[in-house]
Amino acid sequence: MVDVLFFAGMKEKIGQAQVNADIAGKTVREIKLWVEQTYTLPKGSLERTMIAVNEEFVEDTDYVKSGDTIAFIPPVSGG
Repeated sequence: MVDVLFFAGMKEKIGQAQVNADIAGKTVREIKLWVEQTYTLPKGSLERTMIAVNEEFVEDTDYVKSGDTIAFIPPVSGG
């Protein structure tokens, strides 16, 4: 199992800050697609979202293993 954390606007859209999911062994790209499908987000909406695994930023080709924590950090906007 993997802990999945959502921050800022993503937390609002999804309706929760954290879920526990059986997504170990998948790439970050596959997990992005899983999140889009599971939470009915527009396809490609996570392309600008930063992803961290165990508090380190990762690439779409990196794999997630059981016990990891993956965080979705959307881009920040402001004025």
